[in-house]
Amino acid sequence: MAEQDRIKWNRKYQEQPTLLETRPPSPLLEKFFSHAPGHQAIDLACGSGRHTLFLAQNGFHVDAVDISSVALERLKQRTKDLNVTLHEVDLENFTPEKDKYDLAVMTNYLDRELIGRTAKILKPHALFVLETYMEHPENEKKDSNPDFLLQEKELLKLFSNDFTVLAYEELWNETHELYKMRKQSIVVQKN
Repeated sequence: MAEQDRIKWNRKYQEQPTLLETRPPSPLLEKFFSHAPGHQAIDLACGSGRHTLFLAQNGFHVDAVDISSVALERLKQRTKDLNVTLHEVDLENFTPEKDKYDLAVMTNYLDRELIGRTAKILKPHALFVLETYMEHPENEKKDSNPDFLLQEKELLKLFSNDFTVLAYEELWNETHELYKMRKQSIVVQKN
């Protein structure tokens, strides 16, 4: 599956290079990043690297992780003078060292098992910012795989143990995206 995913994402970024344009970070990340207890961060499924860039420009050392060599090569050009380490890996098999990060961010990607593994790589009091798509009757993209869509208030349920919820919201995705889709966004702090 990993090789198929790598091919799919590399092709998608090659055919739609606008997906790799720099965009602003998620509002909840902008609001809460300064609450992290330190400056070691990980950006999971970083894609264009909008969060990697934002965090590195604000003094973080960022491990940027993605399956796409195309996305990472573009990000490498943008981060050559910043404290960023790029990792081309399949997130389904990725588990960094325990208690390493002060902040983790994952947007527009859903892997429920990875969420559980990410909890283990966070230091005490670290932040996890997660934002991704959810099921909603007004979503314009009707062929989305339901396995990759959150259910109503699912993020609140996923973080009910071992975390304190600092912020939660449901919102419509950014205007630059192709389809109008509902999202859930959460910031939690590890207990």
